[in-house]
Amino acid sequence: MTQRRETPPAIAMVLAAGFGRRMRPLTDQIPKPLLSVAGKPLIEHALERLRGIGVRRVVINLGYLGQKIRDYLGGGERWGLDICYSVEHEEQPLGTAGGILKAMPLLGDAPFLVVNGDVWCDFDLSQWVARPLPKHCPGRLLMVPNPPHNPEGDFGIERGLLSGGSRPRYTFAGISWLRPEMLTGYAKLRDCFGLGEVFTLNEDRLQAELYTGDWCDVGTPERLEQLHRRLAAEY
Repeated sequence: MTQRRETPPAIAMVLAAGFGRRMRPLTDQIPKPLLSVAGKPLIEHALERLRGIGVRRVVINLGYLGQKIRDYLGGGERWGLDICYSVEHEEQPLGTAGGILKAMPLLGDAPFLVVNGDVWCDFDLSQWVARPLPKHCPGRLLMVPNPPHNPEGDFGIERGLLSGGSRPRYTFAGISWLRPEMLTGYAKLRDCFGLGEVFTLNEDRLQAELYTGDWCDVGTPERLEQLHRRLAAEY
């Protein structure tokens, strides 16, 4: 019997509520997802990639300077998207998992993509759309080789699954495809918590894929400048 697989995602969440403290003074007046790279804000690159694989609805969580993100993106008409917002307290972000959990009423019951709004990556998400999540798989994570700021990595990969004990270890890229129940059914639910602990408790169940292409966690002004220079040479 052929295993039933999920249909490709029509909805995604972009995480955009963080303070961006390590990016100061650049983020004193501008939220990190609106910092420009290759001629447009980081978050705009993410939206274009999502629209390109057929995503129609995007949920964005807002925290620090969140109104500026809303003012820039509006309802998403420029990208052919329906953008809606989950608003968090500006001075008390909920963390990656807490932010997704708060936005769950906007995300619905089907698996959804999650993309960090401060990450640059040229990974072709259409590869994932072509390989939907198997029925009993709680999610899929994109992993990358460890950057200098995270030399020990986060998780290993064993037979295509996330593994805390395997070596070598890799860094989570900030891009994932998750089932809602992985969060709604989590035993340690609370207002503020991160995805890392949820992933840890779902090791050996989550699919994990290594990507060795262009990826950057734009966490400091120096990394932003390095990305600027690299992309300027390519475009």
